[in-house]
Amino acid sequence: MSNEPSVGTQAAGGGGKLHSTMVYMRQHWQLYALFIMPAFLLTVIFRYLPMGGVLIAFEEYNPFGGILGSEWVGFAHFQRFLSSPDFMRYLLNTIKLSVYGLLWGFPAPILLAFLLNRILSTQVKQRIQLVLYMPNFISVIVLCGIVRILLSPTGLVNMLLGTNWNFMTMPAAFRTIYIASGIWQGAGWSSIIYTAALSNASKDLKEAAVIDGANIIQQIRAVEWPAIRDTVLIQFIMSVGNIMSVGFEKAYALQTDLNLATSEIISTYVYKVGLLDGNYGFSTAVGLFNTVINVILLISMNKIVQRMNDGKGIY
Repeated sequence: MSNEPSVGTQAAGGGGKLHSTMVYMRQHWQLYALFIMPAFLLTVIFRYLPMGGVLIAFEEYNPFGGILGSEWVGFAHFQRFLSSPDFMRYLLNTIKLSVYGLLWGFPAPILLAFLLNRILSTQVKQRIQLVLYMPNFISVIVLCGIVRILLSPTGLVNMLLGTNWNFMTMPAAFRTIYIASGIWQGAGWSSIIYTAALSNASKDLKEAAVIDGANIIQQIRAVEWPAIRDTVLIQFIMSVGNIMSVGFEKAYALQTDLNLATSEIISTYVYKVGLLDGNYGFSTAVGLFNTVINVILLISMNKIVQRMNDGKGIY
């Protein structure tokens, strides 16, 4: 007779543990409520209650009258923004900066993860990762200060080129500066998720591919890419969903009076109109317009990826 428990016994044991857990949770629900309540309250207070502020977009908001005491104007702010002569310039600047950043910045951490995965020495790999991760911990304002110094007429770049150009005043150079500095700062940190996903790639399949004479590109395509494909798709969907959410701080810090033709985007415009000019209703309407576009892009891209990826998306 075998002393090993049968499948039915194991299933019954698993069901018994689940039942015991549920009974324990019902008996001590106050303990679970105590631990969940802080997170629940913080989420409601800082995530859901502020949504009521969206009503400002439909009002001529008066800080003294409050949301309920301000004059209701409906879609007047949206009509004003859409009919503005600068609307297309702000929209195109935002889209171009986001799309170019996505095209150049999104593949960078993936390629970096593939390169790091080729390093066999653990110590060398950790040192390289440390160097690559460090720029992520630099403040955006500090980063913009470094960029301004390097690209000033007396900066290092002009010294190497033997010129005295002021790159920060060139509208044509703004997007390149913005995107390149963003890749340098964030590519290393963003590669963490792909490096972790690559750890799930089958080492046996990789060794078999090497024995069969597969080159590096073939190894990546046959073994490593399938391991990170779903992660890449999810990250891509999320990136497209935030395509209109260009970082305000960096764009504003790199902005000058001479490069406004390309550096003035929707988020900087909202800041100037809302906080500097005090037009809270109009700036809220512009921000809400930006958010709606993001939601539409997120849903649309998720549907497209689902059709291309056998129904797999972020939801």
